[in-house]
Amino acid sequence: MHWLRSHKELRALESKVHLSSDSGASADPCAASNGIVIATEKKSSSILIDDSVIEKVAVICPNIGIVYSGMGPDFRVLVTKARKSAQAYWKIHGEYPPTKVLTQEIANIMQQATHSGGVRPYGVSLLVAGWDFPRGPTLYQVDPSGSFWAWKASAIGKNMVNAKTFLEKRYTDEISLEDAIHTALLTLKEGFEGQMTEKTIEIGVITVPSQAELEAGKVEGTGRYKPTFRKLTEEEVRDYLAL
Repeated sequence: MHWLRSHKELRALESKVHLSSDSGASADPCAASNGIVIATEKKSSSILIDDSVIEKVAVICPNIGIVYSGMGPDFRVLVTKARKSAQAYWKIHGEYPPTKVLTQEIANIMQQATHSGGVRPYGVSLLVAGWDFPRGPTLYQVDPSGSFWAWKASAIGKNMVNAKTFLEKRYTDEISLEDAIHTALLTLKEGFEGQMTEKTIEIGVITVPSQAELEAGKVEGTGRYKPTFRKLTEEEVRDYLAL
């Protein structure tokens, strides 16, 4: 059990949890039988902001992606730290970190901020999706306190309660990646304000390598598995919204 150093820090943490849960944009991930999808709304606070510079879904390494709800600057700091951690793991082990290992590293960083003097807790909730051998595709949620859990499907952000209820009604263990993408979009639509377009939605997907790709093992002798995480292009998002 982790103890906070003061009531002041506890109140700060509670404030960040509230901000990440109620004020942040919604993000809805869904694990499928052959992959994982993470979808989030991407809205700017002003029509004068260039939406192309807003990133809600980030690639940590070729097999892991992450999405957030809460404070953008805090997210960017954690993304940088996570990427450095993944690079350090690669230098030592010659492979990308398992999703749980990287998630635990991020959670430790967030937890340390809850009991260190002179710093405040990170004001974000995170969803980490990844693939590794032999565990396969996995999905984790990390709270500002540093707690994390594995999920089959989840939601964070301002509409997470309704989104989780919606997912509970539609999710099955046999759901395909294509159906999971549509389910994630329908879940976002439940609490979406305004029009859903390729400019206001961001989607990342984890795909499971084929058996042939696993047997081939590595890409061009680099010792690296084929990348399994990618962000959908605006054209691909537009096509899914049109269905």
